[in-house]
Amino acid sequence: MNKQQLASKIWESINKMRSKIEASEYKDYIFGFMFYKYLSDAEVKFCRKHGFTDDDIKKLDTDKVDQVLFIQKGIGYFIPYDNLFTTWVSMGKDLTLSSIHHALVEFNHSISSTHETVFRSIFNTLQTEIHKFSEPKSSSQTKAIQDLILLINSIPMDEKQDYDVLGFIYEYLISMFAANAGKKAGEFYTPHEVSLLMSEIVAFHLKDHKDISIYDPTSGSGSLLINIGRSITSYITDLDNINYYAQEIKEDTYN
Repeated sequence: MNKQQLASKIWESINKMRSKIEASEYKDYIFGFMFYKYLSDAEVKFCRKHGFTDDDIKKLDTDKVDQVLFIQKGIGYFIPYDNLFTTWVSMGKDLTLSSIHHALVEFNHSISSTHETVFRSIFNTLQTEIHKFSEPKSSSQTKAIQDLILLINSIPMDEKQDYDVLGFIYEYLISMFAANAGKKAGEFYTPHEVSLLMSEIVAFHLKDHKDISIYDPTSGSGSLLINIGRSITSYITDLDNINYYAQEIKEDTYN
């Protein structure tokens, strides 16, 4: 399945679920869970790289201080086994919104002090949305979230693809959400084709510079910055000489 087919399949599945959750809120769920899965998988990958067995991973717990500190030092945060995305998937219909909300709250308390500015509050929007429906009466919303988690679990994030899976799906879904809301996608992100053209122009202009600083005062999701950085790598060998600066006024978008 190519990237366009994958993104289209995800969008089709989203449309089947959206009757249970407002469309304007749905993107907060899917983007929040996509990133949570990414961080969760990154922790498991880190653990396996350092000799953790499957049984060791199943014993990941906040009570094991040495273990927590080791993982925090390596990736900047710690997620116990019960809160891993793969654990949510294995729980199936037993997964509750309150347990998801608890996991998001716990994530904030398990961030390394050296990574506060990177991870602090990134799940605030998702946490708020989940809390709205974390009541027993909201069975339809619970089912929708369970289905969404299974859908996101099908997204390949094993780095075997020849493209940025999360980045592509993010841009595709943003444009589709914008179109369905009667807005221009440019209000949320710079359209991919425009971004690539601007990136090539900027990179060519800076090709003789040794040190490069890139600044976007309305960065949104940061896709334009990333594309410019990629284009510049055609002309510069030391990637440490590229510095990125960005501002974004909307907290949800910043997170």
